[in-house]
Amino acid sequence: MKIIVDTSIWSLALRRHTPLSNPETEALRKLIEQGENIFLLGIILQEILQGVKEPAAFKRIKEHFDAFLLLEITREVYVRAAELRNHLSKNGIQASTVDALIAAVAISNECHLFTSDKDFTHIAKHSKLKLLKIA
Repeated sequence: MKIIVDTSIWSLALRRHTPLSNPETEALRKLIEQGENIFLLGIILQEILQGVKEPAAFKRIKEHFDAFLLLEITREVYVRAAELRNHLSKNGIQASTVDALIAAVAISNECHLFTSDKDFTHIAKHSKLKLLKIA
């Protein structure tokens, strides 16, 4: 299975003051240990890193994320993201530009999206977006 892990999940896993025993971080740990195909998007990497202010931690986290392949976004995917956002809007669903892009990349690359952001639940109901469900 191919999986894009959203910023919301990475943020939970990287918090210093949150126990790592929540269901999302445990699921992420298992996915990594099982060798699942986990991918990054540039915007997700940027969102993660811009929240890390201390230079040594920034460097360490950046190096950890070097292990995950970065999916490239083509012109076609940007067009699909715009179409998706327009489709959602016509159906009364508000989606940010970034969320529409993340969803379009996941759909185009036949990836599941692992997220705790409830906005993607609405997007998935009105598109071919597949969300990774944890038990």
